Amino acid sequence: MEQFWRKYIFPVLYTFIIAASMRLINAVLTGFRFWERSWEETAIECLLLTTGYAYSYVLNYLLRKYQQQPKPPSAIKEYLVVAGVIILMTDGFILPIQHFTGERGCELYDVINFTLIPTLFYLLYYVIKRANASMKKSYEQQLLLEKISNDQLQTELRFLKAQFHPHFLFNALNTVYFQMDESVGTAKHTVEKLSELLRYQLYDHQQTVTVGAELQYMQSYIDLQKSRMNDHLQLQVKIDEQLNKQNVYPLLLLPLVENAFKYAGGDYWINISASLQNGWLVFHVSNAVPQIATKHRKGGIGLENLRRRLALLYPGKHALDINTCQHNYSADLKIAL
Repeated sequence: MEQFWRKYIFPVLYTFIIAASMRLINAVLTGFRFWERSWEETAIECLLLTTGYAYSYVLNYLLRKYQQQPKPPSAIKEYLVVAGVIILMTDGFILPIQHFTGERGCELYDVINFTLIPTLFYLLYYVIKRANASMKKSYEQQLLLEKISNDQLQTELRFLKAQFHPHFLFNALNTVYFQMDESVGTAKHTVEKLSELLRYQLYDHQQTVTVGAELQYMQSYIDLQKSRMNDHLQLQVKIDEQLNKQNVYPLLLLPLVENAFKYAGGDYWINISASLQNGWLVFHVSNAVPQIATKHRKGGIGLENLRRRLALLYPGKHALDINTCQHNYSADLKIAL
């Protein structure tokens, strides 16, 4: 319906407004009452309303032509060309018809009136169309830039996901390797747990999961690691019962837990806690480390991967603090839910 209005109704209606404006101005200047003239002359003038289609076609053609040019001319030059085309159409087509069909022919003020008024009206029409086309083009370019940015984001997230899997597998397979020497049955159980963990990792990193599912995944990993740790490990895990149905992006907690198990030493303890505070997921992991290891620990690929994913998935809505002391290492992660 909108296209029908623009293409068939508006050109005639706009030309009618122009014609009415010219007649009213003429009536004021000359005192000629155009509404008292013969119906034949009025009918001929009504037929001239169809010239609106010609003006509309030509102006839209010029607009497309200038929009498609690699380097469009200046706005002033473009408007002068458009105004010249309008004047040529008016003086070459409308004025002769008015001269030969009108009762009085064409006086000088008729020429000025019939040239100036349509030029101003149709130039205004062109300016508005040009502004709308420029806004539409700018909007489309903005959408294209956003699409390119989103594609780049997805590509980087896929790369980080591909990078995360080998890192996780490397640590998990190390566990299975050492268990093979001690107990094949335990190693088989570990492989079974590992398959459950890998199944969870099939989630798209740009699709959220419930916090409960993420914490359950973390607990499965803890159970997997406990099977290879000795009985001297002091492990404390505290989970806030309020954390369940909230949504979070997956695989953001595991790198911190994985690091704790990887570097635990010294007094040999690990503390893990997760709580809900004012709409934020507050996750804490700390572990004892040997004094020698404290001096050389830098975090590795897992933490760098985590930092980048947090920056992409939670820009301005997260905080990650890493602290290293003489005998312990801690990581505090806050995510807005």
